[in-house]
Amino acid sequence: MVEEMAHPLSKYLREAMMPHIWCSGCGNGIILNCFVQAIDELQIDLNKLVVVSGIGCIGRAAGYTNVNSFHTTHGRPIAFATGVKLANPELDVVIISGDGDLFAIGGNHFIHAARRNIGVKVICANNFNYGMTGGQQGPTTPLEALTTTTPYGNIEHPFNLVHLAAASGATYVARWTTLHARRLTQSIVKLLQKEGFCFIEVVTPCPEIFGRHNKMRTGLEMMEWFKKASVVEHFSDPAKAEITSEKIVVGEFVDIEKPSYEKLLHEKIAQINTKAGELVKEYAS
Repeated sequence: MVEEMAHPLSKYLREAMMPHIWCSGCGNGIILNCFVQAIDELQIDLNKLVVVSGIGCIGRAAGYTNVNSFHTTHGRPIAFATGVKLANPELDVVIISGDGDLFAIGGNHFIHAARRNIGVKVICANNFNYGMTGGQQGPTTPLEALTTTTPYGNIEHPFNLVHLAAASGATYVARWTTLHARRLTQSIVKLLQKEGFCFIEVVTPCPEIFGRHNKMRTGLEMMEWFKKASVVEHFSDPAKAEITSEKIVVGEFVDIEKPSYEKLLHEKIAQINTKAGELVKEYAS
């Protein structure tokens, strides 16, 4: 009788929640796999790791990871994560959510968390549409792309996510596709070790919804697009790193050092307490 062997990464997953809900050809499983490989490589204490997600297909990642997790309301994962990080700065807080959740209803949370340099890490699954609710046009839908709400082609200019993150003050910014699984894993390893607000955009296939409307009916066809169009341009100008049908600029764009909000906050509190103590002694004398 052959003894069944456990997968080496199974301890990081809530196996009782399987099988997952993601469609055939979806890239969310690759993103989750890269994430758990990264935490395995770093041997992060799972008791000190928190995964937060919002509403959307990738939002199930919070339920699938066997760590402390929040599956929050639409557009609010960064708000929840900020509260967790400020309440306990010793925790590693990672947000895994989608382009619509993070950059439409949640857009203001994103830019201000980056501006403040709050020490949370954001991994965004960008599938160019609202895949869970029917394939509507979203904030990253490319120009002229077809969706259920843009049947004649999208006329709204999409966000360039890496440019937005860099301009808002993130200390680490990268973009990969799910085709670049090994590079994505190493990027997540770096993200988890950085101080401050860090961001990785992962361009991921949605063949069942977005792909079908845009002549890419399978995950393989979307991966072939990623292979053909992707160009690695490390530390190029993120303002020029747009995504088109002909070119997807990937790589690392920002990697800088600056103190996090929570570090500065606790330093300021210590200064105030010291000053208050001095004033008490002065008045007492």
